[in-house]
Amino acid sequence: MRDEAMAVRLQARRRLKNRIAIIISMIAVIFGLVWLAWILYSTFTKGVGGLSWDVFTQMTPPPNTEGGGLANAMMGSFLLITIATFIGTPLGILSGIYLAEYGRKNWLANVIRFINDVLLSAPSIIIGLFVYMVMIVPMGHFSGWAGIVALALIQLPIIVRTTENMLLLVPNNLREAAYALGTPRWRMILKITLKASVSGIVTGVLLAIARIAGETAPLLFTALSNQFWSTDLNAPIANLPVTIFKFAMSPFKEWQELAWAGVLLITLFVLFLNILARVLFSQKKG
Repeated sequence: MRDEAMAVRLQARRRLKNRIAIIISMIAVIFGLVWLAWILYSTFTKGVGGLSWDVFTQMTPPPNTEGGGLANAMMGSFLLITIATFIGTPLGILSGIYLAEYGRKNWLANVIRFINDVLLSAPSIIIGLFVYMVMIVPMGHFSGWAGIVALALIQLPIIVRTTENMLLLVPNNLREAAYALGTPRWRMILKITLKASVSGIVTGVLLAIARIAGETAPLLFTALSNQFWSTDLNAPIANLPVTIFKFAMSPFKEWQELAWAGVLLITLFVLFLNILARVLFSQKKG
């Protein structure tokens, strides 16, 4: 009887602790969701008011001028993000393949992992300052190419980590079976491990694109911005994040409305990429 009573009291204490933990967790979730909902509500209500056809067809306007849009900024962001992705994606995937398939217990791979972790957690402004020192200062002027390098450096560790993790999830039995049939390692990687983890890798690439879509700090030190339609990557080039930063800080109502419209466009773009990444990853798990 005594043992049964102790067991009942112990079970009651555990249930109480469990309820307390659940309540604290729910409060934390609700607290975070309230702020997220507030941010999204403000973004959509203020951003929709600034949207018009002119936003997509006209250039950024001069100060205190009615009309104008964000066409040049959207074009500049598209160029920067696209080229940075074409640079960062192959490097990240190849690095992830090396870490997962060739260097699991290699000292060089451990060093690469450590550096990759440092880059993964480094503030983007530090990367922007680094690119500023190694590219902008020697060139003597701001450049779209410098902005591309900065964005690619931000993307790179995300893709490396995702690729390595996805490849490590592939069972070793598949590798051993391929080796038993005399398959070279490069063909085994290409036909088996990469094919089995392609959805996860694509998900990582999409999340890396979403990560750089709204980066402002590195572009302030590299690509900067301009008020005109330009695709010259050897000169300052307009982009949405810096344009939003400049317009939101201005005292002109027209610029502030365009800034909110730009914020809404970036939010919708990032939301779309995150939904697409989750759909691809859920299909992979299924």
